[in-house]
Amino acid sequence: MNINATLFLQAIVFAILVWFTMRYIWPPLTKALDERAQKIADGLAAADRAKADLASANKRVEAQLAQTRDETTKRLADADKRAQAIVEEARGRANEEAAKIIAAAKADADQQLTQAREALREDVATLAVKGAEAILRREVNAGVHAELLARLKTEL
Repeated sequence: MNINATLFLQAIVFAILVWFTMRYIWPPLTKALDERAQKIADGLAAADRAKADLASANKRVEAQLAQTRDETTKRLADADKRAQAIVEEARGRANEEAAKIIAAAKADADQQLTQAREALREDVATLAVKGAEAILRREVNAGVHAELLARLKTEL
């Protein structure tokens, strides 16, 4: 065999192999590589979108937290105001109740004073009658002299 013919046949086989590879093997490989590159690009784009979404979600969460803190602060302030109002209202009711109790005690004391004065007048009238009886050495009838005794009570 001739070396030139062998080289020529090998070149033809190689050319057929290159043509066959470029015709039937290379397009699916490039298609698979392109699809893989596209998937990687889509994945990177999705990751970027996810980062952006995460950042916006974090901003919304921070805004909601700030709003919640403000609302909590307002509610606490309102609760403090309401508590102060309740305390003041209770204090006012307690003062009113104390005033009523004091007024009732004064009225009771005045009533007891009046009763004591009446009892004292009765005792003074009885003593006056006894004194007059002792002076006159005779019995004085209280029923007969009721008008005189009533006048004596009012004078005392």
